[in-house]
Amino acid sequence: MSIHHLDITGERCPMTFVKTKLHLEQLQPGDLTEILLMAGEPLDNVPRTVTEQGYEVLETIHVKDTIHKVVIRKPNH
Repeated sequence: MSIHHLDITGERCPMTFVKTKLHLEQLQPGDLTEILLMAGEPLDNVPRTVTEQGYEVLETIHVKDTIHKVVIRKPNH
């Protein structure tokens, strides 16, 4: 298992989801990734859409100001 990182704090929807999807596709089953994103639409949409696609959102952490970190695990199947 590896831990990866992606910073999409400078992106706007729909690029936040596009970059997240491309990043998640590169992970191996069981890998974790920490995604930094902004509050508002990215924080509302990214965790919801990755969950709908079968990924597991382990936690969402407020980092500072409007920046949050979402920890996601790629399923083993």
